[in-house]
Amino acid sequence: MRISRSWNPMLVPKALLVLAVAFLLAPFIVVLGASFDPATEFHVAFPPRGISLGGYETIPWRYAVATGVSLLVGLSVAVLATLVGTAAAFGLVRGRVVGRETLQAFFRLPVQIPFVVTGAVFLQFYYQLAPLTGVNLLDGIGGLVIAHVFVAIPYSVGSVSAVLARFDPALEEAAEILGATRWGTFCQVTLPIIRPGVMAGAFYAFVVSFGDVPVALFLVAGRWTTLPVQIFQDMQFDFRPSMLAVSSLVAVVSLIAIFGVQKLAGFEVASAREGGKS
Repeated sequence: MRISRSWNPMLVPKALLVLAVAFLLAPFIVVLGASFDPATEFHVAFPPRGISLGGYETIPWRYAVATGVSLLVGLSVAVLATLVGTAAAFGLVRGRVVGRETLQAFFRLPVQIPFVVTGAVFLQFYYQLAPLTGVNLLDGIGGLVIAHVFVAIPYSVGSVSAVLARFDPALEEAAEILGATRWGTFCQVTLPIIRPGVMAGAFYAFVVSFGDVPVALFLVAGRWTTLPVQIFQDMQFDFRPSMLAVSSLVAVVSLIAIFGVQKLAGFEVASAREGGKS
């Protein structure tokens, strides 16, 4: 008796999805597993030959200091990029501007320039600016924050613009008819609806800043070194299991943060769509 088997067309997309997820997670799994290996020499062993917390127990203090610098820079960039990007998004979506498509392409320009080129250009710009103004932006984190805001603004503009494009202006008109001021309408109607875009833009700006190496490599020095640059510099000269431990901690915390923000923003986006349709 012949048994007929029906072909499920969804098997191929599902298999590709599994392969894509495995491909993305494989490096993190290797680093996380190798961080528990008891080896103390330059060697990455996966699967680990044993379970040891030696790499985590010997994390140098300089990594904690560098993490603090990265957090300070990342939060500053997230706030500034969100403010500038949100204002730009309102101008692009709702403003009557000439050459809107050109401006939209202009705001995408920073992510199309290699970060190495961006870092080198900002370094030379600060060198030229110091004698003219007497302000040395390379002394501290100011110069790095400005450069990171430059590369992070497109993420904020894109995420806020996407939400504004679906926003129904009739909701604002209804609030003003009921007696709300323009500022009250913005705070109570507009901002809650575009909040998913604002949150996503701020989060991506923080992630881009926190994980950057090419730009920061040109603009940091001494006690203002960021965590990715510190790890990069250490790996050039010597390898320690603590590097795998720090990388694993950053990867796990980042993964948790991404899922948390994505879940929160996803629910808010759904609410915004329903509100716009009602």
